[in-house]
Amino acid sequence: MGVSEPLIQASLLGEAVEHGPAAVFVADEHGRYVAVNQAACKLVGYAREDLLKLRVTDLVPPEEAAGPWGEMVENGASRGTATLRCKDGSTVEFRYLAGATHVAGMPVYVSVGAVA
Repeated sequence: MGVSEPLIQASLLGEAVEHGPAAVFVADEHGRYVAVNQAACKLVGYAREDLLKLRVTDLVPPEEAAGPWGEMVENGASRGTATLRCKDGSTVEFRYLAGATHVAGMPVYVSVGAVA
């Protein structure tokens, strides 16, 4: 059995993303977080269950999020730096690359990055 098997690839990729060094935020078309990895939780100081109750605009000021979100929806991709509000009230500069995709037929927006 080779590593190119689709199920093995999906499992390896899932584990790598979950435990990897880059923060990964996945939001639905309404800006609600539907998936995050451990690095994302650590970056903003939220437990996963709490972070999954939030929207993009709960972490990024709406006036800052509007342009990049619109660009991503319209063009399928966006990159830049965003100021994230952490649970403790502090902020962190997050350099990201984001793009639109579909998972299980659902449109989602994936943002991957790290502290700028």
